[in-house]
Amino acid sequence: MKTIPKNFGNGFSREEMKKAVAKEEISKERTVELNELATQVAEQFSAKSISPFLISGSLRLMDFLVLSVVAVITMAYYLEAPMQMDGWLIASSFLGAVVTTGFVQGLDGYLTTTLRQFSISFFKALTAFTMAFVVTVMAMFLVQIFKSEMLYWLGMWFGYGVVHIGISRAIMGAIVTKLNNDGRLERRAVIIGGGQPAGELIHAMEANPNTDIRICGIFDDRTDDRSPEIVAGYPKLGNIAELVEFTRKARINMLIVSIPLSAEKRVLQLLKRLWMLPVDIRLSAHTNKLFFRQRTYSYEGTVPMVDVFEKPIADWDSVMKRTFDILVASMAIVVLSPVMLITALAVKLDSKGPVIFKQKREGFNNEEIEIFKFRSLYTDQGDKSGVNVVTKGDSRVTKVGRIIRKTSIDELPQLFNVLLGSLSLVGPRPHVANAKTDNMLWTEVVDSYIARHKVKPGVTGWAQINGWRGEVDQEEKLKGRVEYDLYYIENWSLLFDLYILAITPFKLMNTENAY
Repeated sequence: MKTIPKNFGNGFSREEMKKAVAKEEISKERTVELNELATQVAEQFSAKSISPFLISGSLRLMDFLVLSVVAVITMAYYLEAPMQMDGWLIASSFLGAVVTTGFVQGLDGYLTTTLRQFSISFFKALTAFTMAFVVTVMAMFLVQIFKSEMLYWLGMWFGYGVVHIGISRAIMGAIVTKLNNDGRLERRAVIIGGGQPAGELIHAMEANPNTDIRICGIFDDRTDDRSPEIVAGYPKLGNIAELVEFTRKARINMLIVSIPLSAEKRVLQLLKRLWMLPVDIRLSAHTNKLFFRQRTYSYEGTVPMVDVFEKPIADWDSVMKRTFDILVASMAIVVLSPVMLITALAVKLDSKGPVIFKQKREGFNNEEIEIFKFRSLYTDQGDKSGVNVVTKGDSRVTKVGRIIRKTSIDELPQLFNVLLGSLSLVGPRPHVANAKTDNMLWTEVVDSYIARHKVKPGVTGWAQINGWRGEVDQEEKLKGRVEYDLYYIENWSLLFDLYILAITPFKLMNTENAY
């Protein structure tokens, strides 16, 4: 093992910690069978949860849009020219909507625990709106745009705003209650490390009545008296090797390490085995006697945490990316439909068999997905397992297949995979399970290979437009792909996706590695 930085527990920043963990040699995990209790718990949490941040964010956006639109509509209807649609009045309307959302946020009115109780939710939102309304009117006085003729408009704006608050809180309260009863409105967490530190952490987190964190169990490699089977009412579900499998099956959102930060070596050993999972990883600092820089901490209630790794493309980022995928894929299907129809006819006339070839690949979180391609191999020589990769001059490839593989037209049906949600437009390319190079599994060739599955795979990707395309017959080719895939994951943005999509058609002109 490489030397651990001496200042790990003394002002060691989050960025420095991430670099230290990333430099460590990543342990190779093998798929393990969960014990009976862990399997039962994993099945209980197999349904996908909805982030509370999406609920609160949606309501915040709704408040802003509705209050702004109501203000402008009532202005146009109740005010006479030349005051109708005055620029200053429109600006005042937007100011009122923005200040309202800020005050509601300040009163904890967007918390899901608040939204479950209509009377409290309505009262907080009404209080915030009233305060914001007063601030807006005062601002109009200060800039000398207020006139007595505006009183009726302001009264109607306030009245319709109160109606919106009542209806929106009633509807959102019903939605939140239903999701909460179904166990889907929560952040699911696992505690790593048992014994007294875990017990103190659990008690501290449960002391916060507004928490949306659901503790699903405890995992610890220790089997002695320091790690009992039950801690603060929660069972120990297994060791760290089992945790990796449990996290994938139970749709866990967060891993919280309760091991004292002074145990530097043990903490780093854990982090290097878990960083490739698509979850938030945090170190609990509730019993820490060492001091980090203040900006290093985040808080869950009153419990200080050190955020080491964050799930990429989460919450609103995932909503934006999914919306982008649906819109662009839909337009691409319409524009490219003549090409796809001609290709389908050519495949059908060229050789016997189905037009579309379906193959199992590894997707997000190592889940199995089925992708679509135009068939490019003779039906009786097809390889659904993907073990026998197509090489240069491969006799299994049909005449039409050779053309559509060279031009990547065979990949166009994957636009429908994007609409179905198994693929994204941009991301690491999905590979077949148990793929090998020189008789070595790719997870053995590159230790960080599995980290590619922290995000949804894509039709095209950063690695592909940088030349890492085609047959993977050498270790260097796989390492190059993984390096570029991980760079994409760490630096994702919608602009990055747009750039990759824009460059892809030009890069496809280079058919050197496409067989």
